[in-house]
Amino acid sequence: MSASLARRAAAEAIGTAALVAVVVGSGIQATELSRDIGVQLLANALATVLGLGVLIALLGPISGAHFNPVVSLAAWLTGRRSPDGMPLREVAAYVAAQTAGAVAGSVLANAMFSRPLVSWSTHDRFAGHLWLGEVTATAGLILLIFGLLRSGRGHLAPITVASFIGAAYWFTSSTSFANPAVTIGRAFTDTFAGIAPSSVVPFLAAQLVGAALGLALVVVVFGRPAPAEAAVVVPHNDTAPAER
Repeated sequence: MSASLARRAAAEAIGTAALVAVVVGSGIQATELSRDIGVQLLANALATVLGLGVLIALLGPISGAHFNPVVSLAAWLTGRRSPDGMPLREVAAYVAAQTAGAVAGSVLANAMFSRPLVSWSTHDRFAGHLWLGEVTATAGLILLIFGLLRSGRGHLAPITVASFIGAAYWFTSSTSFANPAVTIGRAFTDTFAGIAPSSVVPFLAAQLVGAALGLALVVVVFGRPAPAEAAVVVPHNDTAPAER
């Protein structure tokens, strides 16, 4: 039998919470162990790459391992004409689970390092070049994920998606949030990985623009999908263990 929506949403919440805990926790640890900003960023990026790869491999067979509202929205847009596509009500459940999970992950990381459970970030990221970085990172992420699916190589998502995010930490000015849920969650911690609440909305807008651009690039490179193609991050079947 197929995994229930509740179970898939739980996987998304747990996966996103774990991802944000890795991002925020490794950022705190890095700043406590080194004063060099380059070393801090390297440690933060490496932990994120490893954590994200593991989480996609673990939870992909259950929920598709979106962990990202723009990925879920893109999955709905690309599969809405297919009988196997993701219904809008499931997108809503995923987005709610991802956002709640991201906040919980930030709170957990704060708690693990004896910080206030909620401490609004004062790390201002309000600048045009950072928004361009978010457009670029999100477009690249969407092109990668849906390009892999279109070419029948979705099984490579754990290593390729994690690798792209790790690279984008360094080649984008924004250090590649590329995820609305993670962006919101990171506003709850006044640490290395935080983002000031006043900077959140422009980041979300840039990520949505990037997602649209990424989908356009998928069409340019791979053509329009066949009606039967469904969109997920990791191929998952409807007989997943214990049953996304």
